[in-house]
Amino acid sequence: MATTTLPSAPAPIADERVGRRNPFQKLLGRPEVGALVGAVVLFVFFSSVSSTFLQPNAFATVLYGSSTIGIMAVGVSLLMIGGEFDLSAGVAVITSALTASLFSWYFSMNVWVGVGLALVVSLGIGFLNGWILIKTKLPSFIVTLATFLMLSGLNLALTRAIGGAVSSPSIAVMDGFSAAKAVFASDFTVAGMDIKVPILYWVVLVLVASWILLRTRVGNWIFAAGGDANAARAVGVPVTRTKIGLFMGVGFCGWLLGMHNLFAFDAVQSGEGVGNEFLYIIAAVIGGCLLTGGYGSAVGGAIGAFIFGMANKGIVYAQWNPDWFKFFLGLMLLLATIVNLIVKRRADKG
Repeated sequence: MATTTLPSAPAPIADERVGRRNPFQKLLGRPEVGALVGAVVLFVFFSSVSSTFLQPNAFATVLYGSSTIGIMAVGVSLLMIGGEFDLSAGVAVITSALTASLFSWYFSMNVWVGVGLALVVSLGIGFLNGWILIKTKLPSFIVTLATFLMLSGLNLALTRAIGGAVSSPSIAVMDGFSAAKAVFASDFTVAGMDIKVPILYWVVLVLVASWILLRTRVGNWIFAAGGDANAARAVGVPVTRTKIGLFMGVGFCGWLLGMHNLFAFDAVQSGEGVGNEFLYIIAAVIGGCLLTGGYGSAVGGAIGAFIFGMANKGIVYAQWNPDWFKFFLGLMLLLATIVNLIVKRRADKG
């Protein structure tokens, strides 16, 4: 009697969505891994070519230079992850400082009133950028370029009209200046290093931004809005509120840096800030933020700013010609972009 052999059941197909990735693949999937490698290499390089680089106060200067870019890089990084740019970020910092200075000086009021007004103006500029973007559906490049030009003109024209010069009047003798300086431009000593308070604010902003991106629903909205805004809307993501909020976040960072600039020097040049927006974007891109949106991290932007600070001060400490700095910065941008794309593609394949 013949026996019948039953066909064996097909082997179950593994679901890649629940598969485990090894730690190396997880590491490669982080946006900031390329920037971290570059920062370590740059740190070792400047440490070896300059004996001054690792001296406590010299390294504190590197951190301070990094923080003046890094504070803005936090807001710009989140905005780029959300799929947008802000070309007005550089002059908006000066607008905030001029608002506080000129209002306090012209009306002879306590400087804290000017600080509060400057915060409202900075948030208002961010809201206006986001609102125009949503209502007109124009690219953020065009919207913020127009804002950049208007703010540049207003900064110069109003400073001349109110103060009679291209620089704001000194507010060092006005009520509240000492207290505001202690909040926005003080310093303290840690392990022999003279730490300026913007470094502390920079670290706090990075921690808060990272928590928002990785641990909150708003962080999911930011990634979704930057990856595909139409698809995000289809699944209920409030894209309009998210993008406007991101522009206002850049405005808040601009206010914080503007207040530091004002109370560190007690006066502001109305023509400053032009071109700084590219430094903030460069720091974010070096840190792993893609120009297409939907990918990046606040930590990466901080590492990008640290790379900028090391390169800027390291060239001086090594006694090289500083004329080469811009070439070096452009080379870092190109290499970082290429490395980030390669790392992301290999991580996606894994």
